[in-house]
Amino acid sequence: MIHSNLPAVKNAIVCLVLLPRFLMAAVMFWLLDFLCIRKRVFFRMEQEGDAIDPPLCISDSNRLFSVESLKAVWHGHKLDFLKAAHLGHGAPNTEVVQLGDQRRSRILDYAKEKRPLILNFGSFVQQNADIADSIVVYIEEAHPSDGWMSTDAPYQIPKHQCLEDRLNAAQLMHLEVPGCQVVVDSMENSSSAAYGAFFDRLYILQEGRIVYQGDRGPEGYRISELRDWLSHYRQRMEKPSDLVIHV
Repeated sequence: MIHSNLPAVKNAIVCLVLLPRFLMAAVMFWLLDFLCIRKRVFFRMEQEGDAIDPPLCISDSNRLFSVESLKAVWHGHKLDFLKAAHLGHGAPNTEVVQLGDQRRSRILDYAKEKRPLILNFGSFVQQNADIADSIVVYIEEAHPSDGWMSTDAPYQIPKHQCLEDRLNAAQLMHLEVPGCQVVVDSMENSSSAAYGAFFDRLYILQEGRIVYQGDRGPEGYRISELRDWLSHYRQRMEKPSDLVIHV
């Protein structure tokens, strides 16, 4: 009887922990539906942000405060709280599916010896290809046409009902960035859950461990942080080792 109640107790604890931040997000969404406030907030964020980071672009026609948006926010908060990926720890080796031959593989299959592996959930970015490898992991749609729809999205894609739907949607992204390695998450959303990747997120893995963990997107999706980490890594690689000769 005690063991059967553990999942319910766990869910209750998660809800209590997440409720304050969820309510804050809900209030913020409600305020941002007032266009005067939205324009002010986004203008300030644009002024304070790095030019390399993707701006938050939300057209006036898109409502932020809705049942579907709140469901998505709760889902993202819950995945982030329960994720298995943590800085300095081993990287979850979850299953993904390749676009071309639809072969199933695992995240760490794309890591090469001691080279950093950029794990990119959501958007595409190619940085420092000479010292690091990168893959884009296409996950569940953040703004499906039959859910929290966004008119700013380049394509109107409904929720994925099967793996074929997800592969077809990922092909659209791959056509725009043909030079990148794109894989898709399983229909169990194992990678998205393990890495807390909804809506989008950046990681760097090296030798099976997480050496960089970005915050949850979209506001925490910082290409500038990724650039800085790789820049420091390049400096360490190029720094000549001290040679001591004993006579």
